[in-house]
Amino acid sequence: MSDSEKFAKTAYLLLEIASLLMVSGANTSRIQRSINRFASALNFTVHTWIHQKTIIMTLTDESSKVSDTRVFNLPPHAINFKTISEISKASWKAQREDWDIDKITTEIERIKGLDKYPNIVVLIAVSFAVAGFCNIFKGDYLNMTVAFVSAFTGLFVSQQVHKRHYNLYVRIFLASLTASLVASLGIVFDIGAKPQTALATSILFLIPGVPLINSFTDLLENNILNGLARFAVGLMIVLAIATGLFLAMSIFSINRV
Repeated sequence: MSDSEKFAKTAYLLLEIASLLMVSGANTSRIQRSINRFASALNFTVHTWIHQKTIIMTLTDESSKVSDTRVFNLPPHAINFKTISEISKASWKAQREDWDIDKITTEIERIKGLDKYPNIVVLIAVSFAVAGFCNIFKGDYLNMTVAFVSAFTGLFVSQQVHKRHYNLYVRIFLASLTASLVASLGIVFDIGAKPQTALATSILFLIPGVPLINSFTDLLENNILNGLARFAVGLMIVLAIATGLFLAMSIFSINRV
């Protein structure tokens, strides 16, 4: 492999790793640390500008001092903590054991090919979690059942809309509206001791915890632009959730939860 080919392959590999981490929900500093460890193993220095939709990376060969800058547009985000964990562990091993570029490439391909949970498993697990929240807020078993069905239906709609590549905020709105409509039936037909708890908890699976936590972390670590961008995404998601809930309550003339 010539020096130019190695340079190009390294640049593409590091950009791909940074992209995987970003779309999987890693905070900015974690991405930079992982990329720096991989670059160090390959005898490169890397400077990276990471944003919500774009990564700009300047790579410098420590031997020849040749530099190049690349721009990479990010695909849609999909939270995956397993990917973040596996890449982080691989970066430490690469630095300690001086992995070459082929070894790193093979490991990244393995991580990309890791099995994901089937959609039905995610649907059931998330719905049970929402039912549990309903119980925490003093809902009885009937309320928990309504919350379970509401979350299941809302998340199913979200999954199906996601497959059709709808805008993120439209997807969140439709999921919130669907879950709220189903949960509102519990209030209309007075199902359970506290039907309002089912409505209040039916949309909790949509709360943007990852963007808001990453926003706070980025701001604390002086990654101001990325922190503000993630905060704005979180606020837009909250607005989409609230709009769906408000519309469902308006349809059924529910004044308060």
